[in-house]
Parts: sequence; structure tokens; C-alpha cells
Amino acid sequence: MARESIGMARPELVQVADTVARDKGIDREEVFQAMEQAIQKAGRSKYGHENDIRAAIDRKNGEIRLARYMTVVEVVEDENTQIPLAKAKRKDATIELGGVIVDPLPPIDFGRIAAQTAKQVIVQKVRDAERARQFTEYKDRTGEIVNGLVKRVEFGNVIVDLGRAEGLLRRDELIPREHFKNGDRVRAFIVDVREEPRGPQIFLSRTSGDFMGALFSQEVPEIYDGIIEIKAVARDPGSRAKIAVISNDSSIDPVGACVGMRGSRVQAVVAELQGEKIDIIQWNQDPATFVVNALAPAEVTKVVLDEDSGRIEVVVPDDQLSLAIGRRGQNVRLASQLTGWTIDILTEGEESERRQQEFHSRSKMFIDALDVDDVLAHLLVTEGFTSVEEVAFVPIEELTDIEGFDEDVANELKARATAFIEEENKKIAARMEELGVSEDLIEAEIEGLDPKKIIVLAEKGVKTLDDLADLAGDELVEILGADVIKEGPANAIIMAARAHWFPEGSAPQGDAAAETKTV
Repeated sequence: MARESIGMARPELVQVADTVARDKGIDREEVFQAMEQAIQKAGRSKYGHENDIRAAIDRKNGEIRLARYMTVVEVVEDENTQIPLAKAKRKDATIELGGVIVDPLPPIDFGRIAAQTAKQVIVQKVRDAERARQFTEYKDRTGEIVNGLVKRVEFGNVIVDLGRAEGLLRRDELIPREHFKNGDRVRAFIVDVREEPRGPQIFLSRTSGDFMGALFSQEVPEIYDGIIEIKAVARDPGSRAKIAVISNDSSIDPVGACVGMRGSRVQAVVAELQGEKIDIIQWNQDPATFVVNALAPAEVTKVVLDEDSGRIEVVVPDDQLSLAIGRRGQNVRLASQLTGWTIDILTEGEESERRQQEFHSRSKMFIDALDVDDVLAHLLVTEGFTSVEEVAFVPIEELTDIEGFDEDVANELKARATAFIEEENKKIAARMEELGVSEDLIEAEIEGLDPKKIIVLAEKGVKTLDDLADLAGDELVEILGADVIKEGPANAIIMAARAHWFPEGSAPQGDAAAETKTV
């Protein structure tokens, strides 16, 4: 049971609470709670911190009530906050165990130190409430463009006044050679809003690709309406950028719509980005076509894709090489970021020279393996044969269809190829036995793991299926060589080797081989 404490009405407290709540944009109740905590702290300073002193402010007239609270117990362990039942009964005959005795205290005459302490508590609580309000207001606004005024610049980082909050524009999120001073108007993109020990932080950026996308969305109504979609953006902030767009309406040209009448739309974005040159590119689901578009303005004569390694080889005319690569490799680098492919650029001359080298090396391989002359070897390479295995196992008709090859020549070539493979297999089997390669690794039949790779692994100490499964994907690449296998196929081999560790259907998925290794 509580007894009423007597206090004096303080209507000015209600006015202060209303003013602070209105000016700071926080709840009136939070301001009152902050005031109560401040008065409570001052009360404990006067009557003893060990006591349970509580304060309450009347929300209508501002009356302050201060009281000491004591819990009714059977055995007192803390005389400052507990009271025995017998003594409590003398104050309130109806009190029971677990109840609370409330002793009113006289109003505090705030001294200078107490008043200063109370002020600090109120300011801190109001600041905390203000930060909580800021986080609530901005946490769902990630991905928006905001406008603000530069409040101050600290070590190159720009603090932006957003009106009801502050944003941080870090030095590395500014466009190069871009400088702001106090009072400058700035437009930026909210990349993240995080709760941190010093309060919620709103992180801004002017270098993000999403900032450019959002600017185009503001300038191009078709993007805002969803008729045109931005598929990818790559930027070298302040210098050059590429943006890939596609239209969901076949009657609308996405590139033309983004450029605008006489370039008005794209120029508005360029002006905001300090003159950054922007290439607007039509997106295409075909990787080869998309890469060709992304390398504009350079012309491309040939494209070769390697999907396993994520690389794409592009052949350009000799006089287009510098244009395709760009200044300091900028054009090809941005094209690679935009498409997600690693792009290798060759001139027609380099590609022709490499083709000739491959022609000669394959011809020599057939001459040595099949014991044939230059003419027969050149014919096989010209017809697209790349290995002795192809000659051994191809249907006889494909060989007899080659000009100058009759059935006797074709049969002889197949016989020599078969004999060569058998001899190689014997050598491989002998080498595996010599190295002590286990049967489980030989018989695993893992896609992408041929006998020659097994021998290389065994020479490095990987001789069983468990040895292979213990590797990480990057270790397998290091052993076999990056020119022999890429990380994606290497991870697939590791996961196949681990399959026997798991019950059927429970093996981990994805590129776990790149992330896990048995200890």
C-alpha cells in the first residue's frame, strides 16, 4: 500500500516537457520519464544511494512526489530496501509479505550540483530518445537519396545535416576531387543505417553504383514506373561509368529513354556526378552479346566463353585494342564489373598467332602418338580433332569422310590410337601402383578428375579419397595449377569426394568446399 506524498505544483515542468517533446520530435512521456529519473538521482544523492528512492511527476500540473520504497519481508537482508512484516504492520495493518511500504519524502530543494546533475540526466535521456527516433525513422530508408547541408568536415569525412538527423559521408564515399565546405548543399545515397554504441549512424555515399541508379530513377519516369529496369551498374567514380538497362515494353528503347531529348536526362545525372562520363548499354541475357555491348565503343569480331571458369575471351581488330582496354584498363575493367565475367582481350593478330601455335602443337602430338607424317596430322587438326582419344573412339565414318582418308587409313589410325591409349594406361597404372594410390580414389569416378590429375595429387601426398576430401577447393587448385583447374570445378570435385561421408541425400550443397576443411 502506498501513502500519498505531498509536493508542490510545478506547471513550468509541464511546459518544459511539452516544448522539448515538440522541438526534438520525441514522445512527451519519454521527456517526463527523463525528468523523473533526474529527480530520482538527485534524491538518492541527498538521502543515500543505497535507498530505493523514486520520483513521480504529475502529468497535468507538474507536481513532484518523492518517496522511499521498502519491500515487506520475513527476514531482512538489506535494511535500506527491506522492512520486517511486524514493523510494516505498525505502519499499515493490512500489509502482507511481498507488499511495499511507501514513505513520502519532502520535496528537494535543488542545489547547484543537484540541479546540474538533473540537467545532465535529462539531456542524456532526451538525446537517447532522439537517437531512437532517428533510427526508427531512417532504418527503413536504406536505398533512398537524401538532401542535406554540410554541417562540418572532420578529417575529410563530411557530416551532413538531414534536418531531423545527421548523416556521415566518409572520405572514401566522396567522388575524387570533390570538396565540400560548411553550408554546402549535398545530395547522397543512404547505404546503411546501423545502431552503434555512440548512437544510430546513417552512412551516406556518392560513389555507390546504386546512387547512380537512383539518380536515373529520378530523372527517367520509365525507370520509376518499372517500364525500364536497371540490371547492373559499374562505376569509376568521377571518371566513367557503365549502366545496363532493359525495357519491359518492346516499343520503348531503353537507351534512348535514359539519354533523353538531346541528352537532357543523362546530362542531369552527369552534372550531379561531377562530369562523370556515362555509357548506357542495352542489357542482354546472352552473355556474349552483353559483353560485346559492354565493351562499346570498341568493336568486337569474336567471342569465346568458358562458363566453368567464368572467363570470356574477346577478339578485337588490332586498331581497336586500345579503345577496348581503355585508359589504364578502365573500359575493360568496367565492362567486367558490369557483366560479372572476367574478360580477356586479344587482337586478331594475337589470336591468329595463338591459333597457329595450337595447330602446330596438336599436329606434333598426333605425329608423336600415331607415328604419322605432317600431312595426316595437319588433316586431323584441320578437321577439329584435339586428342588421341577422339581418334580412337570416333565412328569410322567420320574419319573416312576426311578428304584423302579411305577405310584402310581410318582403321589403321584407330588401331594406332587405341594401342597408344592402352600403352599410356599401363604406364599410368604402374605409376599409380608405385605411388601407392588407393583403390577408392581410382574407382571413385569423379567428374573432372582424370588419372593424370590423380598422379599429380599422389605425388603431393594425396593418395586416398579421404585425403582428397580433406582438401579445400583453393588447395586443390594450388596443387593441380590454376591453368589446369578453376576454383568452381575444384570445389565440385572436393564435394564429390566428400559424398561418402554423408548419408544419401544429406551432403552439403553449394561451394562449401571453399569454406570448410576437416580438422
